[in-house]
Amino acid sequence: MSAVLPNALTGRDLKPTALIDFAKKLQNFADVAQSATNLEELMTEVSTEICEWFEADRLTVYTLTEDKVSLISRVKTGLTSSKDLKLPITETSIAGYCAYHKAVFKVNDAYDEAELKKYNPRMHFLKEVDRRTGYRSHQMLLAPVLSSDDRPQLLGVLQLINTTTGMPFADADLARITELAKVLAIAFRPRQVSQQIGTKYDFLVTDNVISAGELDLAVRSARRKNDDIEEVLIEEFQIKSSIIGQALAKFFQVKYEPYRSDRVKLMDLLRNIKREYAASAQWIPIEENKDGLLLMTTDPEKIRASHVARNVFPKHKLVFSVTTQREFVQTLDQFFSDSATGGGTIDEMLSTMDQEIGDEALAAEDVSAASDNELVKFVNKVIIDAYNQGVSDIHIEPYPGKNKTAIRFRKDGALMLYIEVPSSYRAPLVTRLKIMCDLDISERRRPQDGKIKFRKYGPLDIELRVATIPTAGGLEDVVMRILAAGEPLPLSKLGLSKRNEENLKKVISRPYGLFFCCGPTGSGKTTTLHSVLKHINTPETKIWTAEDPVEITQKGLRQVQMNNKAGLNFSTAMRAFLRADPDVIMVGEMRDKETTQIGIEASLTGHLVFSTLHTNSAPESIIRLLDMGMDPFNFADAILGILAQRLAKRMCANCKKPYVATQDEIKRLLTEYCEELTNTADWKSDPQGSFRKVYEEWVKEFANDKGEFTLYKPVGCDACKGGYRGRIALHELMVGSDSVKKAIQEKARVAELYALALSEGMRTLKQDGIQKVLQGITDMMQVRAVCIK
Repeated sequence: MSAVLPNALTGRDLKPTALIDFAKKLQNFADVAQSATNLEELMTEVSTEICEWFEADRLTVYTLTEDKVSLISRVKTGLTSSKDLKLPITETSIAGYCAYHKAVFKVNDAYDEAELKKYNPRMHFLKEVDRRTGYRSHQMLLAPVLSSDDRPQLLGVLQLINTTTGMPFADADLARITELAKVLAIAFRPRQVSQQIGTKYDFLVTDNVISAGELDLAVRSARRKNDDIEEVLIEEFQIKSSIIGQALAKFFQVKYEPYRSDRVKLMDLLRNIKREYAASAQWIPIEENKDGLLLMTTDPEKIRASHVARNVFPKHKLVFSVTTQREFVQTLDQFFSDSATGGGTIDEMLSTMDQEIGDEALAAEDVSAASDNELVKFVNKVIIDAYNQGVSDIHIEPYPGKNKTAIRFRKDGALMLYIEVPSSYRAPLVTRLKIMCDLDISERRRPQDGKIKFRKYGPLDIELRVATIPTAGGLEDVVMRILAAGEPLPLSKLGLSKRNEENLKKVISRPYGLFFCCGPTGSGKTTTLHSVLKHINTPETKIWTAEDPVEITQKGLRQVQMNNKAGLNFSTAMRAFLRADPDVIMVGEMRDKETTQIGIEASLTGHLVFSTLHTNSAPESIIRLLDMGMDPFNFADAILGILAQRLAKRMCANCKKPYVATQDEIKRLLTEYCEELTNTADWKSDPQGSFRKVYEEWVKEFANDKGEFTLYKPVGCDACKGGYRGRIALHELMVGSDSVKKAIQEKARVAELYALALSEGMRTLKQDGIQKVLQGITDMMQVRAVCIK
């Protein structure tokens, strides 16, 4: 906008220097308005300066409602609260008169009925606003904000209230506010474009999601049912919430923020926000990142203009996002859910518990008696939150003295802090958990193990394996593993390579023999074995399982839960199974000589036996079993195969970034891959040939037509944590071939078994991981993290 001195600024009230000064200010304002993306942000930035230009006390900007029959503004009613003021576009109000006639005018005293009636006999000032705010309105100066079309359309009204001198506004101020309104129209431009369509949902029409007629039908249906338009669009027109959210994002020109079930609550920021307020105000903080504090709302313009959020979080840079009404309610339920636990947020519960417990810990009998007290609700809430967030373990970690007790969650193999609670809760917290799993609450000197069937206490049909461990200072840690009942995965979903899947199916199709799955705790051994059992589970097959605990159930299996107190352990169960006409036996773990011996004998007498071992690799498992005293000849005859596995973090499919790998990167991967082959006979006879052979296999399997390899980098997005989401299994399958059986009988060392298995086609855990890096599933940092020797 060029700097031109408006012709209207020639009133006798202003000196020439004042006119030039105002023109410069107007030019600066035009530059700011030109680059502004939002009217409310612009007025927040310049409203004080505009009031100084006119020596005015307050400024109000009215905008049109969506139906274009009313004006709406934000009027201050206190230091931290605000309220919409809606006026019809008629001659009965001062702002309405300005909009109705599209005329600039001034009022010397808004309370002077005689002065108002000069404009229209029915005009009056809404004194209720002053009574509500404690503010006395006197002088007013108003101008319509019009579009710059050939036929100017009303966009809003600009109103200045009360001069700081107590004198009426000058005549020249009429000309100045007219020019100001013309420049202000620039900032209305984004709003004008949106409102030309009609409603905030009309981008659904422009994006060809629905027709204009269907949108009108939805609006009429919502009015008839007294329902929300969004619900009508979702239920009657089958439009997904995400599509509506994208339309809202275009209208408000902000990012669309969907509901996410794994969202972590901002405990500190939600401390002073009640659900009732959030539901009424329609905004809530959901995330703090490098851009600032992200607020989720259904109307960003309204929240931005109200300034309430800025008053609540004055030290934060606020970033606004829009969501649908349904997803906003889902997020509120997630953050403030009390249906499952009978309480509100964790912080609200802690506050109530503070009043209930004070500085003294509850006695055990008080905890057991108070079935509905806040502590019970708190424990239930922790368990439900952990389950909803996909957590595998819950760690309760008390510290001595007045230090807080930490509660941490393990998700995707990594621990993260969930909340810290005051020291006064540590004793009743542990006591409550002991009561839930029927442990001795008076015993604090030795470890105890138990199980919680949570269905007795909450809405989830899950079990938790509980371990209590005495720690320094007379305290006890509690670790709970969530055993979510679920269906077994098919073999094709385990992440096995094509070769491993084919070999595994061959091995488990044998009528008898011994098969092991090995790896550390939490590596997915039980999941794999149940997938194997699912594959061979037919009506013609009798399958017995001895498990501690029974985590996965499937029809057709006869599953037995171990009970050490009753004398039912793995060896006892296996002896019983052999008298119960089995075809297949699965034992949770072979942790002692007796159980292993029975398993080998069963496999040699016509039974297919599966079990797990806590060993690092497939060849090491053989040495471990032989060291336990197994006869090498019997064991060699029995063994079908051993599958070692690890779980590595999977890169998020939504945000991982592809790139073409350099030759140096591929060479480094090849070198690391081939390090595992150095002891094989082929490598010793021809290292370069073996190296070249692996590279040619890679090019054939993973490269494009140009021989280029595409790798991926983790990025990080709203759906994941640091670029990783979920986990992928790495496998090492050693098949019990004749040469392997012969090596076992000769008591070969681990290195010899490795070399033999690799020469027969086995791929180590790291090699399998590198292949999954080439597939774009994970990266080398995660592979190395779980394959350290």
